[in-house]
Amino acid sequence: MTQHATQITHRSVTSPAGRIHLVEQGSGPLVLLVHGFPESWYSWRHQLPALAAAGYRAVAVDVRGYGRSSRPAPVDAYRMLDLVEDNVRVVRALGEESAVVVGHDWGATIAAHSALLRPEVFRAVGLLSVPYTPPGGPRPSDVFTRLGGGAEEFYVAYFQEPGRAEAEVEPDVRGWLAGFYAALSADTMPAPGAPDPHFVARGGTLRDRFPQGRLPGWLSEDDLDVYVGEFERTGLTGALNRYRAMDRDWEDLTAHAGAPLTQPSLFVGGSQDASTTWLADAIEAYPVTLPGLVASHVLDGCGHWIQQERPEDVNRILVDWLAAVTA
Repeated sequence: MTQHATQITHRSVTSPAGRIHLVEQGSGPLVLLVHGFPESWYSWRHQLPALAAAGYRAVAVDVRGYGRSSRPAPVDAYRMLDLVEDNVRVVRALGEESAVVVGHDWGATIAAHSALLRPEVFRAVGLLSVPYTPPGGPRPSDVFTRLGGGAEEFYVAYFQEPGRAEAEVEPDVRGWLAGFYAALSADTMPAPGAPDPHFVARGGTLRDRFPQGRLPGWLSEDDLDVYVGEFERTGLTGALNRYRAMDRDWEDLTAHAGAPLTQPSLFVGGSQDASTTWLADAIEAYPVTLPGLVASHVLDGCGHWIQQERPEDVNRILVDWLAAVTA
């Protein structure tokens, strides 16, 4: 590994939101890494050095609303069109014409739409945990409201009302984050048959169903300190506004209903991750929706935080795929 590949650089670039903070390591073809909820650039800490050592310019951003990036107040500022434009501005600010984009969780959806809407910029796309589903279908808020039935609310519906989830999280950010991460990690998630932590009992809170007293194996106290420090400083509203903008996305993307991603693509999911299992039909549809799919992997015994739970496996898969799509 060269000295240059070992150096991590923090910087901010101008975006329509104001600024996007990014962390950069290595040189070579640009690989843009986009995190999910509730995370930050730090969720790619294992991938940055591995990609740099493999000969890539790895760049992990704080998505708009997170970390040291700008946090505009209006919910509409978190629509997908604006997040895609942020990614384009990052590529341009780094002096590049194009990039490979890789995302996890919400970042996977942002990466997919970046490739869909700006194919001249994003020449290949990697999706971790959340499969690609083309725009279209019923209004998202209607779908998520129905999921809980009468006795429960699905967490996405619970997040819709401004201030409601914030009131649960922000008095004890550390405890809430630790519980949320544990609830979706393979080694600490509730046992089969236990109340599902993706749902909220009427009159209850999301954290009522979180595991208590044990961090997942991938998350040290020092790692948790990083996430807690960021969210105690910024609050959760910017992060939650991504969920609150979903109906606006549905309206904005009407012209792209059913559209496939044609670039070379990758999917990696975890066998214990609800995002993978609930969307099994989306994975089965990949011959139609991802006609450029190069590889698809489901890691046995892995939960939702895939690049942190199984960094060596994910790094190997990413490096092999990048070698194929950037040759």
